[in-house]
Amino acid sequence: MKKLLITLLGKAKRILEYIVDLECTFARKWSASAHKRLLKVQWGIAPSPEHFDHHIDLFYQWLETRNSLWLERGVFGSLALHGKKMLELACGDGFNARNFYSLRSELVIACDFDPSAISTANRKNHAANIEYVLADIRTDMPGGGGEFDNIVWDAAIEHFTENEIDGILKNIKFRLTDSGILSGYTIIERDDGVKHIHQHEYEFKSKQDLLRFLEPYFTNVKVFETIFPSRHNLYFWASDGALPFDNVWPFMLSKQSAHFSRES
Repeated sequence: MKKLLITLLGKAKRILEYIVDLECTFARKWSASAHKRLLKVQWGIAPSPEHFDHHIDLFYQWLETRNSLWLERGVFGSLALHGKKMLELACGDGFNARNFYSLRSELVIACDFDPSAISTANRKNHAANIEYVLADIRTDMPGGGGEFDNIVWDAAIEHFTENEIDGILKNIKFRLTDSGILSGYTIIERDDGVKHIHQHEYEFKSKQDLLRFLEPYFTNVKVFETIFPSRHNLYFWASDGALPFDNVWPFMLSKQSAHFSRES
């Protein structure tokens, strides 16, 4: 009798699993189709938005194209986190703030000059320790002197002129702690000189071109690249203190781990 009951329960579980798995299949297909339509509406009908909704990547484009580029930015930025107070510049839809930075930071202040981006961030990527702020970082960057352990400038530095980049870097340096880290991502210009999107003001020519902006402000700078069929990417970390993969960096990570052990 016991063996029969176990057999029947096993069959019932397999049937239930099949039904739920079928439900998941339909849900994935419907969600992918809906986000494909959202992409066409947002980017196929003028004017194009100032930010990208990364749920389109999550539910449609990643599965369709197998391109993991969009994940690199959050991952490489997270490697530099100290676990305390951070500022994200030009946060867009807030996807990275919520899904990469907020779990490993005590407080995230994320700003953007676009009211639509801030609205999307609050609606789709809210978390208790994230504050989304409407601000133009050229004139109204949040925070004060030595306030942030991390500042992230991701997929945005290319939206500014060379003079604006220099001014923003001065304000970033002023707001970082002594060992604070600036991290970010940008793109190398195309061979034909045509900009990837019309909102870009300055696309970098090489790693060395990006370094010439960062090295006057920071003692330690690392720039590294990844290459995908669609674009050539540059990632950067800059600080007067240690950077990820430096010899002393594991000590900083151990302090971060100890902090979260006390909080949990």
